[in-house]
Amino acid sequence: MSEKSFCRIGVFYDGSYFTIAQNYLYHNRKLGWLDFQPFHLLIENTVRTQEQGYTHYKIVYAAWFQGLFSSPKADERQLRNERNRYHDLMHAGVEPKYLPMSQSLGEKGTDVALAVDALQIGLDKKIDIAALVTGDGDFVPLVRTLMKQGVRVVAAYFEYSGKDGNRGFINERLRGAANYELNVSGLETSKDFKVAFKGLFRRPDEWAQP
Repeated sequence: MSEKSFCRIGVFYDGSYFTIAQNYLYHNRKLGWLDFQPFHLLIENTVRTQEQGYTHYKIVYAAWFQGLFSSPKADERQLRNERNRYHDLMHAGVEPKYLPMSQSLGEKGTDVALAVDALQIGLDKKIDIAALVTGDGDFVPLVRTLMKQGVRVVAAYFEYSGKDGNRGFINERLRGAANYELNVSGLETSKDFKVAFKGLFRRPDEWAQP
């Protein structure tokens, strides 16, 4: 297999962004638990439709960035959910990269950690495509820097509006900067992708229930 025939994809998760969407789709929409493995297949298939000249498309690197409370500051449900999400990540081949989270300051430094990791992987020429799972406009400089290094960027995001005030969206600057976009929520109403959308979910484990 020649190098050109193999498209290498890296996935970089804004963990809090994905978690809020995952909880919304389960608790509010009752669709089931958004599973990482079919989600990765969706990303690979999205890249396949956009990138020509390759015979194989494969996620070769995936990492998850999120703040984490110390155990005395987390309740029993949080600890159970975080433990089981950690197992989900491991089973899907996603490397968890947690940062300490302060009760007073909240989540700090995760965006920087994601950007540094993506840049290092990109500069080392380990990937051809970077899939950023986020809607945060702060990542626009990262997108532009990756593109200067020949790494194309997919912005994967969710669009929704919950009764609790939580919203899923993508910053328009980020949408415009990326080479491609993947609106995961939009697949639900697409004639061609309804089945693929339903396949993203599994019956939730006990830990994910309210």
